[in-house]
Amino acid sequence: MKKDILIIFTAIILVAVLLMGTELQSVDDYYLTHIDDITPQSKTVTLTIDCRDILNNYDKLTPSLKSEKYVPKDGYILKKQKYVLRDGDTAFDVLYRAVRYKKIQFEYQGAEDNPFGSAYVKGINYIYEFSCGESSGWVYKVNGASPNYGCSKYQLSDGDNLEWIFTCDLNNSYKYSDDKDGDDK
Repeated sequence: MKKDILIIFTAIILVAVLLMGTELQSVDDYYLTHIDDITPQSKTVTLTIDCRDILNNYDKLTPSLKSEKYVPKDGYILKKQKYVLRDGDTAFDVLYRAVRYKKIQFEYQGAEDNPFGSAYVKGINYIYEFSCGESSGWVYKVNGASPNYGCSKYQLSDGDNLEWIFTCDLNNSYKYSDDKDGDDK
């Protein structure tokens, strides 16, 4: 009987020591801590989060957002940066990982709550739809073109250039395209 209690007690101590020395992480947390582990074999995409159009329409911007904390002086919330592309990654997936990793405020409506069946980006860095006029909001482009798919339905390919752009005129969002100003050199 004493031997059984001693074995059980030893097993409990051993398990406790192992658990204390082991950091348990979800798959998402693991990948977030290794987000920059780009190897020569990695498939990658570049991501830019651009709100430069606000700088040209500053008078329309919600007064509480008139700060470099929300709208950086150069208009880039995130300058062009490479991220590892995982199998099946969408434009939404890469944005979601990047803002979590960079600790940028982000709010979205999930695909299950959206009548179009795709995630909808409501706000990034506290800049939301209508923050800079009636027809303002977030759009995305891949390789300079606006896809005809919701962001959580558009699968990215190796080498793609993904841009998230805040436009103050959604009716003319086609005018925004990739340029070299967002390069992080």
